[in-house]
Amino acid sequence: MKNIQLIIACHKECEVPSDEVYLPLHVGAEGKETFGFVTDNTGENISSKNNLYCELTGLYWAWKNLDYDYLGLVHYRRYFTLKNKQYQKEHGKLNSVLTGEEADQLLEKYKVIVPKKRRYYIESCYSHYAHTFDGKQFDLTREIIEEKYPAYLKDFDRFMKQDSCWLFNMFIMNKELTNKYLYWLFDILEELEKRYDTTGMTDFEKRYLGRVSERLFNVWLLHQMKTGYIVKKDICEVPYLYMGEIDWKRKITSFLQAKLFHKKYDKSF
Repeated sequence: MKNIQLIIACHKECEVPSDEVYLPLHVGAEGKETFGFVTDNTGENISSKNNLYCELTGLYWAWKNLDYDYLGLVHYRRYFTLKNKQYQKEHGKLNSVLTGEEADQLLEKYKVIVPKKRRYYIESCYSHYAHTFDGKQFDLTREIIEEKYPAYLKDFDRFMKQDSCWLFNMFIMNKELTNKYLYWLFDILEELEKRYDTTGMTDFEKRYLGRVSERLFNVWLLHQMKTGYIVKKDICEVPYLYMGEIDWKRKITSFLQAKLFHKKYDKSF
């Protein structure tokens, strides 16, 4: 079986799958009390910036410190799954997550595993973000891409006009693709961190680099497909399951308030 490392981004103690392919990782561990999981503040790390980068501090740590052929990221509340709803109901969600064997089989056929796309329908990726957070974050990101990676600019503009995207920073890719992507991603985010002023922002709002990165993954993939580095059939969309319960009423209400009355999101759903 391939050497696949799927890190589970965790910020508190929680139940995790027993499959050895998973590595529960305490993200943002620097200065915090630990709870038995591997922490992201050893070796080369950016753990202290978790308030800005969210789960990316764990991804950065894994990229720089783990030995792997394939690297992936999931969350303590959100996992890939190939099991249907009935199976999940009968066996429980934790026993329904993607197994190492299933991941191994998928990677025989695909180069990139991503979660099912989220569709906004009545909005573009840019307008949805501008309504719910701060569009200036992407205006600055565009400037950075134009300066540092101009070949990606058309892909950035194309993505921002789309009405769907892969979210959550979830993926599984081989080492070559992972290196290529994360070098590009963190180079852009580090520059954005310098240019965007977070003075007066709430803790929730300050997590903007994690949100921006979710969208940038789409830009990067679009460019890889345009240049032929990967092709569309190399990408496999896999359903994901949420370990808790989503408050759909509050989520829909918040979306409509953002769209119609420009009320920004102030908490996660």
